[in-house]
Amino acid sequence: MSDVLVLDRAATLAALDPGRLMDAVADALVAVARDRASAPPRTAALAPAGLLGAMPGYVPGLGLAAKLVSVFRDPDRPGRSSHRGVVVLFDPEDGSPLAVLDAEPITAWRTAASATHSALALAGPGPVVVVGTGAQARAQVSLLAAIRPEVPVTVAGRDPEAARATAALHPEGRAAGDIESAVREAATVYCCTGATSPVVRRAWLAPGAHLSSVGGSHGPEIDTETVRDGDLFAEWPGAAATPPPSGAHELQGLPAGHRVTLLGSVLAGDAPGRRSPDSLTVFKSTGHAALDVAAAHVVHGTVTGGAR
Repeated sequence: MSDVLVLDRAATLAALDPGRLMDAVADALVAVARDRASAPPRTAALAPAGLLGAMPGYVPGLGLAAKLVSVFRDPDRPGRSSHRGVVVLFDPEDGSPLAVLDAEPITAWRTAASATHSALALAGPGPVVVVGTGAQARAQVSLLAAIRPEVPVTVAGRDPEAARATAALHPEGRAAGDIESAVREAATVYCCTGATSPVVRRAWLAPGAHLSSVGGSHGPEIDTETVRDGDLFAEWPGAAATPPPSGAHELQGLPAGHRVTLLGSVLAGDAPGRRSPDSLTVFKSTGHAALDVAAAHVVHGTVTGGAR
């Protein structure tokens, strides 16, 4: 174990090269969609204020890894939650551990990469809004700043000061006065909160909007009307077919015929994306172990010189 790479939060974050991460996450999403990845549904031990989840996964070409992550509500900040833990990367040939990495930046940035791929593949042109001001929202804004610095981003949240601070992470960022007004003007909405009840309503979404919802670990982040009216996309089939904590709260009990398309199938050209300019597209992220493998692969390769 003496040669195992061990990185704290700052070092893990510094090694998450945005371009390489986007490429690796795309590869992982396609592998999931084409049933080439091995990753059982997330399991979790439930505590009074949160959960401890276990997420092992293997993706050909990216590696073998497992994440232990705790997701706990923050009692001092309603609507916020923490994601803390470790990701352990293993050699897929002999099973030896290669690295122990901080799970918080890996979770936030691989989720942001997945959400960004959904918008790049499904959204039309127009204003971009990020709802939320916590760790996930900051990662989302930071990733957009790295790969699309010329595209303005509006940040909306309940705390004006936090919204301004989050918006400042993007060279073209600005803070909105309130969530509803910002969403009503948006072509793309990234919903990045720890909410337990909907923070974005169907009535606020403009024709042709794209909504990427990555929060909702403890309850629905978007309302049933949005799910009902939207063309639905997800990272893996279990987002709708398995109950929380592995599946999404919002995708439980979908009506017959209301199908969920895998984002990786769209990225690979195996399935269509947006049906029409006025369609509402909804990407619901639950997280997936294959994405953690992708991010761990990037971190390890960046530090050791092995990343592509």
